[in-house]
Amino acid sequence: MKYNSQREKLVLAEYGRIVQEMVDYAVNLPEKSDRQRCAERIVGVMGQMIPKNERSADFEYMLWDHLAMISDYKLDIDWPYEISRHDKEPKPKPMPYPMARISYRHYGHLLEKLIAAIGEMPEGQEREKLTNLAANQMRKNLFYWNKSSLNEQKIADDMFNISHGRIVLEKGDISFSSSVPNGNSGRRAQHARSGR
Repeated sequence: MKYNSQREKLVLAEYGRIVQEMVDYAVNLPEKSDRQRCAERIVGVMGQMIPKNERSADFEYMLWDHLAMISDYKLDIDWPYEISRHDKEPKPKPMPYPMARISYRHYGHLLEKLIAAIGEMPEGQEREKLTNLAANQMRKNLFYWNKSSLNEQKIADDMFNISHGRIVLEKGDISFSSSVPNGNSGRRAQHARSGR
């Protein structure tokens, strides 16, 4: 028995190995009329594999284009459409994966960057509002990560550490919105204030 991992890689896996084998068979037929008839039937089978609600305006063209790709453009038939050669297009370079170090994984990299940026801001109303928004987001993240560790002091300590001591929150400084989960403690502070 041959496993699929030991077989040749499929060109378009969504059509499966059966369609790939049918295309390989059609490519090797000696008569052009037989290849043409076989190709039309293969396109019919391929069309049945795609649900009607997913079909686009250029559905027929797409099927013939996929047939050409599966055959590695070796199928010698009278194509009903102009077939574009996708094998000559250069493959895009793989995108680099951002490898940012996250100290508090449950908050995420973007929230850490936001808190660091808030720490650089001058004192004022805008800083207070952003600090409050960041604290509310921290509370949400903490709630979904570990409900038992959800409390105001933990959020204040984490914000202090992430901002390298630039944001100091006292008990009652954070005004949590009603959309933020409460966890075990139902306390809500009255207003937001941050200082150095």
